Amino acid sequence: MAILKREDYIAIEKNPNGVCTIWMDQKNEKINKIGPDLIGLFEEVFAELDTDDSIKAFVLSSKKKDFIAGADIEAFQKVQNPGDWKPIAQKGHQILNNIEKSKKPIVAAIHGNCLGAGLEIALACQGRISSNDKSTKMALPEVKLGLLPGGGGTQRLPRLIGLQAALDMMLTGKNVFSYPALKMGLVDKVVHVTSLQKAAQKMSLELVGKPIKRERNELNLDTLKSGFPAIQKALMGLVMEAPLVNKIVFDQAKKMVDKQAHRNYPAPYKILECVEIGWNQGIQKGLDAEIEKFEELILSPVSRQLINIFFAMTEKKKNPYGEDKVKHVHRLGMIGAGFMGAGISEVSIDGDMHVLLKDINQDMINSAFKTIYSDYSKRVKKKALSKIELEEKMAMLSGSLNYEDLDNQEIIIEAVFEDINLKRKILIDVEANAKPNTIFASNTSALPINEIARDAKNPELVIGMHYFSPVPKMPLLEIIKTDKTADWVIATCYDVGVRQGKTCIVVHDGPGFYTTRILAPLMNEAQLLLEEGGDILQIDREMNLFGYPVGPITLSDEVGIDVGAHIMSGELMQELLKTRPDFKVSKILLEISKAGYKGRKNKKGFYKYDEKGKKVYGQVDDKIYDFYGGRTRKKFDAEEIHMRCAMMMVNEAALCLQENIIENPLDGDIGAVFGLGFPPFRGGPFRYMDTLGAQQTVDILKKLSEKYGARFEPAQIIIDYANAGKKFYTK
Repeated sequence: MAILKREDYIAIEKNPNGVCTIWMDQKNEKINKIGPDLIGLFEEVFAELDTDDSIKAFVLSSKKKDFIAGADIEAFQKVQNPGDWKPIAQKGHQILNNIEKSKKPIVAAIHGNCLGAGLEIALACQGRISSNDKSTKMALPEVKLGLLPGGGGTQRLPRLIGLQAALDMMLTGKNVFSYPALKMGLVDKVVHVTSLQKAAQKMSLELVGKPIKRERNELNLDTLKSGFPAIQKALMGLVMEAPLVNKIVFDQAKKMVDKQAHRNYPAPYKILECVEIGWNQGIQKGLDAEIEKFEELILSPVSRQLINIFFAMTEKKKNPYGEDKVKHVHRLGMIGAGFMGAGISEVSIDGDMHVLLKDINQDMINSAFKTIYSDYSKRVKKKALSKIELEEKMAMLSGSLNYEDLDNQEIIIEAVFEDINLKRKILIDVEANAKPNTIFASNTSALPINEIARDAKNPELVIGMHYFSPVPKMPLLEIIKTDKTADWVIATCYDVGVRQGKTCIVVHDGPGFYTTRILAPLMNEAQLLLEEGGDILQIDREMNLFGYPVGPITLSDEVGIDVGAHIMSGELMQELLKTRPDFKVSKILLEISKAGYKGRKNKKGFYKYDEKGKKVYGQVDDKIYDFYGGRTRKKFDAEEIHMRCAMMMVNEAALCLQENIIENPLDGDIGAVFGLGFPPFRGGPFRYMDTLGAQQTVDILKKLSEKYGARFEPAQIIIDYANAGKKFYTK
């Protein structure tokens, strides 16, 4: 094991006023991250400096753009056996306990990301001060990796900001910006970044012999409104004893976790257990539980898969076509000011691109402006953006009704209705008005890019950029290249996607590309289950329990029954039928669409909707069953629903790899998880097949094929892998 050199990680600055600043500055790294060995340097440094009588107090700060971006996740992968982590965790707890009990006050000066282990170190300090910069945010995001805060976070955070607010942070992993952090008591002061060091030194000296008296609001009614409405209602009488109130908080939190995790994700339950033990039995018992349960999680297959996804996301930030091929985009033209166009415009502005929004209707442009302004206003309300920054963002947006105004853009994206003739016409109009070498990107979910570019003068400039709805929230961008698309065009679009905050995959052209192609068979199978007498609520519930965030019937309503019918009756299914004539396709969705059912957007779908278009929980429109043979429904075996729907997507993903629609399993897993909600804890279709084993995957598909038809015949690539004893991933 390499010997850590203090100077490679930490710099010491003794100031004349008696404050010693400990600068974290991890050499050869863009960010500061905490590993098991590195945290030991803190013990060495503080033990040495504590004996220096010239030092009255400490400030812990960073010379990088972030305070500490979190733990060294690669270190977690080295834990292979029970007992491997326990001594590391015990040592870490001891060091943080020493920091917490330091006789000389330690103030954390927080700027940029203060995440995971970074926040846990800050929690152990006697004071916390943060910059008001929009880049400054605090979080305990371990739950997203299938883990829990393992550096005392489950114990110190509830005692600092109260039980409910702490559970909200830990169970969601959400970011908290500086001013909300101040309001909840997570930090003690917020200052401008230029004043951060001076203010931190002043605070540390003020704390000498005079610790901060914090008044913790155990149950914050503001956060209760959004997080735990049942508790809020119970508290309004203000007659309940604290132990009973705390029990209600835990009970409601468990109900929320059950509803969202469906027992598929153990981390939220372990977090609750640690907090409850520490809350009721004392902090030491809580810390002991934290060590034990962290190790259980780190060895779990769920955490392994979620960490795989984390590293995949990190890998996808690198441009596979080379940074040298990228032509930096300053100005982007957006054709179509509807819901998708507004969303693409917003994320483009976030990526520091000026956007010209073009539509044939001024009212649509105005509506898009209002939507974008409203979204930015929400950030201002959360103090994640200043009013001046909001106005600066809106100044990057302009509108036009004329193609002539698109003569100065480096890339133009169209997001109009899925009509191939309309898209071809728009491409011709763009080529007549845009400057040379302007990229034309079509936002389409299924129409072949080659066909859109059929009459293009410059087909090498034409590409697909498939965004997912709602664009500001959905993380995936599927980039579709044709055999003629230039490499620099692909590289540039990839760069645009990363700047828009997207995780990008590049796929080859073909009907449905990758994501729509693997989704359609799953949706079709759900329709066939309904034809066979299935129950809407059961099908959705079982697919939720399998791990999909949205059931396939709900998804039909959300996407739009008309859109689903268009895809199911369009070129994608026609192509599937050419190569697989025995593939059974449900045609009832088209009938429903023709009868006026469009789903949530016209409040007429599989489910009932209120006047505002919100789904009425647990209530279906029974009349829709008349299309499926009557209102008498039957229950299917849960495993049958799981396998019939999920394995259709898995097998189709394998076929896409076999046919070179995707170039590698990683793209297939990223696309399925981030674009379609394939259960993250299963890792994606290819990780899932590796977990099952190729031979078991073949066996499952063969059994389904024998019972339900040739559409379940396993892809040849899975059979080949089974015969060779291979996996899709080597590690």
